[in-house]
Amino acid sequence: MIIRNGLVFREDGTFRREDLFVENHKIVTCEEAVTDRTEIDAEGLLVLPGLVDIHSHGAFGHDFSDADTEGLKTILRYEKSCGITSYCPTSMTLPEERLRKIFATAREAEGTQDGAVIRGINMEGPFLDPKKKGAHVEEFIRRPDASFFRELNEASGNLVSLVTLAPNTEGAMEFIDEVHEEVCISLGHTGADYEIASEAMRRGAHHVTHLFNAMMPLAHRDPGLIGAASNDPQCMVELISDGLHVHPAVVLATFRMFGNERVILISDSMMATGMANGQYELGGQAVTVKDRKATLADGTIAGSATNLYDCMCKAISFGVPVSDAVFAATRNPAKSIGIYDRVGSLCVGKEADILLVTPQMELKKVLG
Repeated sequence: MIIRNGLVFREDGTFRREDLFVENHKIVTCEEAVTDRTEIDAEGLLVLPGLVDIHSHGAFGHDFSDADTEGLKTILRYEKSCGITSYCPTSMTLPEERLRKIFATAREAEGTQDGAVIRGINMEGPFLDPKKKGAHVEEFIRRPDASFFRELNEASGNLVSLVTLAPNTEGAMEFIDEVHEEVCISLGHTGADYEIASEAMRRGAHHVTHLFNAMMPLAHRDPGLIGAASNDPQCMVELISDGLHVHPAVVLATFRMFGNERVILISDSMMATGMANGQYELGGQAVTVKDRKATLADGTIAGSATNLYDCMCKAISFGVPVSDAVFAATRNPAKSIGIYDRVGSLCVGKEADILLVTPQMELKKVLG
């Protein structure tokens, strides 16, 4: 396949008018290397890498925590239709036996041909701080346990890429010491102060789960996890840019604070994404969704009802430069879970996950 005349997004953040050549779902160097001579005219369109959502619980009426393989495949098809070509289904805090079944479904759904590709699992819970549990069920929160993490990882076929951890809980630092070279450890759902968070980062935790949400705020005398993350040059931070979780001014401030290499846009989407207002569930809890806002009965925000492509477009509408927003939805999440050698940019040798969009960011076609 040959994509002609498009404005291709480059690794330096610029757009260049050039042709892309694809052979066996890989980007290749030249036209001579292409046997499939199908041509697509991308005149007037931007050519972007497929998006990478590393934090999403579900969409289109289904939840990863349903432990339903066919439901997960439906999620993957929906995600791809929205420009998300790489995906990490994300778990909730649930009973141990149910988590085993949930993680096994990712292995069963792996290789779905017409949907987003599962690039890993995001294990959000059960190693959380009850005081900052958010939409997680306190009853099933437990202390960090490396053996339990490894058991779930084995059940999934070694797909776990991220584990959320509250560093102020008993056993957290020991957990970081033991597994930080096996998996990306993300700090979140925590009341940790600056000192505790900084210590966790020194030990090897260089990621933050949905910055600002379910943690102490950034205060001038108590900077907390947010301040610690800003001071750790290795730390990457997730940001839900749906217009509801984080104020637009704070979205802009986050990009200024962390730069365009450390912000990761995520959806944190739940099953109502792509659906009408109504009653849904997240991790077994009843959720009401109205005008894209998902809440528990007590008013707690329970994930988002916005897909990653729309979160990226929201960030742009807030004033984030297009290149920074694209990096935050492609390169940065791919780097965070160690898959940038395969996806996240349109370089020769990488998988040909390609989006054609208008200059106004209207998604026209998903290739790959």
